[in-house]
Amino acid sequence: MTSILRSLRRRILTPDVSETRLETRGFHVKSPKARELLETVGETFLTGYAYAAEARTPAEAEERLETIPRQFRGFAYEGAGMAFTILDAMPVGGGGGGKLAEFLAGRGNDHIYMVYVGIGWGMARLPRFLWPKSSTLDPLLLWLVHDGYGFHQAYFHTQKYVNEQFHDTRFPWPAGGESYVGRAIDQGIGRALWFVNGTDGDRVASAIESFPESRRSDLYGGAGLAATYAGGAQEDELRQFRERAGVYRPQLAQGSAFAAEARARAGLTVPHNEIATQVFCDTTPELAARICHETRPTGAVRGELPAFEVWRQRIAGEFVSLGGVSP
Repeated sequence: MTSILRSLRRRILTPDVSETRLETRGFHVKSPKARELLETVGETFLTGYAYAAEARTPAEAEERLETIPRQFRGFAYEGAGMAFTILDAMPVGGGGGGKLAEFLAGRGNDHIYMVYVGIGWGMARLPRFLWPKSSTLDPLLLWLVHDGYGFHQAYFHTQKYVNEQFHDTRFPWPAGGESYVGRAIDQGIGRALWFVNGTDGDRVASAIESFPESRRSDLYGGAGLAATYAGGAQEDELRQFRERAGVYRPQLAQGSAFAAEARARAGLTVPHNEIATQVFCDTTPELAARICHETRPTGAVRGELPAFEVWRQRIAGEFVSLGGVSP
């Protein structure tokens, strides 16, 4: 494929950057600094998408992705995950399937959490018959795909998924996973609430409290992940958000630990991650990431819950047992 065609493909496939503006989305603006952060996250996501859409190979995309500043590089890999998902699904002009797998076999593996979330974004833009087969993904982490889908829906369809609190429990992927899909999607909606409310913890907490109680634990888990990974709040704001979480503080800590693990795995830990894990987990990002490693299921688990949820509960429980996080 010539460079002209690749450039054309990028322009056709890449969402308009104006879609990431808080004003366009109608999201809350807490401050100019918070707006700049969130809009930079959106722009960087689209930059990563464009790099992948235009690249001849995943390796070529990786070289350009590695030039993104450390604070935002994970979001670029997330965008690339979305792009390679869509390219693999394209019958014409995609350059053949297998790009996502090749990407995950390279540097994308260091960013696997973000790439899997990006797959969910891609599925939100594709007809269902073009969705990737769940059997090709890690059975433990594939629920992050639903997280990505939930974030996308809450971000672009805020009225339905946030204001009207639509509960997406009939998501037909993976087969046999119907009992957990709504919860995994809610984790993505919780992440999106951090963006929708402009990193204002009080507004996020109020939004979560407006949802049915049965959904709040997953929403807080997602919000804790976003607050830690993306940042945007000062220490005093994070402490107030933690207080508002109340009985859901263990889930807030679990989400924060996931963010710490995602950052640490990719070598992208930055100062605001340290502040957030100290507030939410009462520990360092390194120890929070280690707890994720030590509690990770290594095989099949008993019971109706998927291994991913068992893992989340183990992480939350570990922070409670250490004494720094009380429900």
